[in-house]
Amino acid sequence: MWILGIDTSCDDTGVGLVKDGEVAVNLVASQVALHQAFGGVVPELASREHLKVIRPLAETALAEAGIGPKDLSLVAATRGPGLIGALLVGYTFAKGLAWALRKPFYAIHHLEAHIAAAWPPGLNPPFLALVASGGHTHLFAVEALGRYRLLGATRDDAAGEAFDKVARLLGLGFPGGPEIERLAQEAREKVPFPVPLKDQKGYEFSFSGLKTKAVQLVEAGHPAPALARGFQEAAVEHLAQVVIRAAQDTGHRVLLVAGGVAANRALQARFQEAGLTVYFPPRGLSQDNGAMVALAAWRRYQGGFPPSPLSLGATAYWPLEEA
Repeated sequence: MWILGIDTSCDDTGVGLVKDGEVAVNLVASQVALHQAFGGVVPELASREHLKVIRPLAETALAEAGIGPKDLSLVAATRGPGLIGALLVGYTFAKGLAWALRKPFYAIHHLEAHIAAAWPPGLNPPFLALVASGGHTHLFAVEALGRYRLLGATRDDAAGEAFDKVARLLGLGFPGGPEIERLAQEAREKVPFPVPLKDQKGYEFSFSGLKTKAVQLVEAGHPAPALARGFQEAAVEHLAQVVIRAAQDTGHRVLLVAGGVAANRALQARFQEAGLTVYFPPRGLSQDNGAMVALAAWRRYQGGFPPSPLSLGATAYWPLEEA
């Protein structure tokens, strides 16, 4: 059974193919060079670039798999949340393809797709899932496929967004996460940052204070490597403290960490020493991609979820609890 998954929720064009629950092809057309001069994603430019590459990327994915469109069993795409102009490109393309082929279509939630990327075969709920990326920082209790309970989210910046902003402050490239991680490894010492919301009893996140502290430290003339290391350690510790508190309070011992920030090696090391059974996405599935969308569709199909009506539109705002 072949499933085509498409993601154009932000700036990367992702097309993936899953065969019987296994990733066969995962292609991502990055727009980093396009947006780097602006220090962040320009929505209109992202939408136009998606339009340019979506069809040839899909054709390349099918060619790499050695199949044609008629070999597909179903088609899936990210419905939301995300940049609405960008979403519409991939979502409309996928719906049109499903209609032309007379194949079932699955509208997939972007965060469910990220969770599906880190969800190993054989693991059954319940468990915790942390999705940390440039646009999202959410902690869920996954009670079953399609049943998600939000435990906490960021009050302000997403984790990846904070990495991007601090990287720009330090004159580093975009996206900022890999740049901060690289620079932090060069540091022999660190500039200390306070861990946000350290005394809270809930499960909220906040990264705006770390960004403000970084501005103050840069103005004070602290070296960039030490500053990058201090920021990264505080951001990672903040994520870890909230998740560990939630695990202790809820009794969950299994954690999935998904999203672009999941690729950070300092974050991985911190969670692996936390006493939890932790799963991360395989290489290439942390960032936005189409294969994770196909994996989510595969799970929904296997779970008996019906296809989505082609009349269902894309949406910029869509709580996972309503997916």
